[in-house]
Amino acid sequence: MEAALTILALLLVAFVALGVYATVKAVGAAKRGVDRTITQARRTVEDTTLRAKSFGQAGVAGELAQLRLSLRTSMRATQDALHAGVAEDASLAESVDLFRRLSAHGLELDDELKRLEREPDRATVAGLLPKLRERTQRITHSAESLRWAARDRARQFADDDLDALNAQIDIEAGALRHWAVDEPSAQRSGADASAVSTGRGPGTDWPEPAASAEPSAGSSTADEAWSGPAREESPQAITAPDPRLRSTYSWQKSTRPETTN
Repeated sequence: MEAALTILALLLVAFVALGVYATVKAVGAAKRGVDRTITQARRTVEDTTLRAKSFGQAGVAGELAQLRLSLRTSMRATQDALHAGVAEDASLAESVDLFRRLSAHGLELDDELKRLEREPDRATVAGLLPKLRERTQRITHSAESLRWAARDRARQFADDDLDALNAQIDIEAGALRHWAVDEPSAQRSGADASAVSTGRGPGTDWPEPAASAEPSAGSSTADEAWSGPAREESPQAITAPDPRLRSTYSWQKSTRPETTN
């Protein structure tokens, strides 16, 4: 009884622990989903604000907004391309590591540009713009190089696969057109087909056996094999002997003729 209670208690504890673990995992997944949604919403709002500033404002503020927008757009496009390609091509893992290191510089530059947007000294910010522009171009150029290299690699693989597929299709199409043969071969094939249809093929045109008056021993044997036991000879009819041909002996009496009165 005590053993049963102990087993039930252990099962209850296991079920409770499993429920707690599943709850924690579900809450964590929900929290990550909410954080991801909030991050995407914040990113969309920031991109929309930067796009509006780059087109609506002139001077230092508009140029800073344009630099941030181009940096964020290029980095995000490269990130999406690499993450989509590494799932199909494991050799892009090193490119993903390089992009991760490049992202650290991009995030640092984005934070610096964001701080300069709130800087009241516009003259100092204007003096920093050439260096900021050059730094932004270097980062975006590196990101675009990785992105286009990954796309070219995927396109090359697709072209190679298409070439191999076209070659296989050409071979199959040639095999399907096997009826396009030369005329002598077609004639020979027709003659063979006619011979087969009449029951005689090449090398099988044997002469018909001649009919014989008496069946051979082999034929009789075959007939006996298929028709069962040999048939007995039919009984012959009994014919009365001719008295004229009967031989007479000396001790026999002669037959007297019958007389009529």
